[in-house]
Amino acid sequence: MIRSIQRLTARSNHSVFLASSLRCKTMNFTSSQPATPAAFISALPRLHSCRQLQTSAPRYHGHVHKPKPGEELHITFITKDGKQHTYEVAEGDNILDIAQANNLDMEGACGGSCACSTCHIIVDPEFYDEIPEPDDDENDMLDLAFGLTETSRLGCQVKMTKELDGLRVALPAMTRNLQNKDFN
Repeated sequence: MIRSIQRLTARSNHSVFLASSLRCKTMNFTSSQPATPAAFISALPRLHSCRQLQTSAPRYHGHVHKPKPGEELHITFITKDGKQHTYEVAEGDNILDIAQANNLDMEGACGGSCACSTCHIIVDPEFYDEIPEPDDDENDMLDLAFGLTETSRLGCQVKMTKELDGLRVALPAMTRNLQNKDFN
């Protein structure tokens, strides 16, 4: 019987569903019920019912860490509408991940790989010199950013350090997401 199920999955290319059904024990093939594609397909609705559904929003996404007691750093984001949001963060977290983990409006279309300018931030001049100089890749991407200023940086490239405790960054009024489809 196991071999007939393996042949069935090879033919129908539904090995993920079959493996799920075997774990949930919802799909029963007996000698009187041949393992046909029709029998397999009729079992699919039951397979979906054994998947777990997570309905709560994740507390953190991205790669931010909860700061250890006594090692908290602080960052304040000034949103497009002028509201200020201050968060306790850990050393080493980058500004893009911090913003996304706290549901601020920062896209980060490239996932933090320095290949777009959608995580453009404007750093408070008081802190700008505490941040390491941008490399050539970041400068190239900043050239594409909307509303570029003297203290503009990409959030994915700025990591929190002890020197940046109390950092204030403003989110620009808009961002520019240049994709291949924009050039066709």
